[in-house]
Amino acid sequence: MSSSAPYYRKSGPMAVRLNRVVGWLARHGVSLAGTAEMSVRGRKSGRMQRIPVNPHTYDGGRYLVSARGHSQWVRNMRAAGGGELRVGRRVRSFTAVELPDEEKLPILRTYLEKWGWEVNQYFQGVTAASPDEEIVASAPDHPVFRITVRN
Repeated sequence: MSSSAPYYRKSGPMAVRLNRVVGWLARHGVSLAGTAEMSVRGRKSGRMQRIPVNPHTYDGGRYLVSARGHSQWVRNMRAAGGGELRVGRRVRSFTAVELPDEEKLPILRTYLEKWGWEVNQYFQGVTAASPDEEIVASAPDHPVFRITVRN
């Protein structure tokens, strides 16, 4: 996507309701296909903001991918440098480092292989089966963070 504003696809009313349900389930110990509830400190409010996420493992590393683009949680993560992942009573603190676009190809491809059924609509026609060039071209629109769990 070539524009001056960073790509961001706002959640519609149905997605907001679904996220609330998935987040509630994760808080109560039910992880759907590996989902977790992430908490990250708000860069303006200072309060912990919660959102369900799909932690992704690739080649021994753990990652968070923003399918919707440069969202509020992404901006908060850049400021905070980490957060917490929760499934039930298990809360794991983590630090996060944003990847440069040139390192995202294998993570985005494998993320789309696992989560494409849920997130393809946010990748503007790019899928796990797309050529490398198309995935690389979409990389600036989808921030990726390598996370290191502390506990």
